[in-house]
Amino acid sequence: MQLNTEPNLPNPDAFYEALIEMHQDLSVADSQMVNAKLILLLGNQIGDMVVLREAMALARKGINAGINAEIKPGINPATSPVADTGSEGRTL
Repeated sequence: MQLNTEPNLPNPDAFYEALIEMHQDLSVADSQMVNAKLILLLGNQIGDMVVLREAMALARKGINAGINAEIKPGINPATSPVADTGSEGRTL
């Protein structure tokens, strides 16, 4: 499988609206948790590490961690809400 970067959603506006609605009334921490769960669920659906790594690289492209770290702290793997997702029997 190859990462599809061409428009593939029949109604991208409806997807964006649903994504925004998913975050409505959530705290920043809960919003980050929902994003992490969604990423893990979609990663599981894709199931192809080559495609997932390509998507990760493309998503990170152009992001300078040094600059962003000054503006907003990065995720600390030791305290990240997804650091132990699944290992303690938690469900997504």
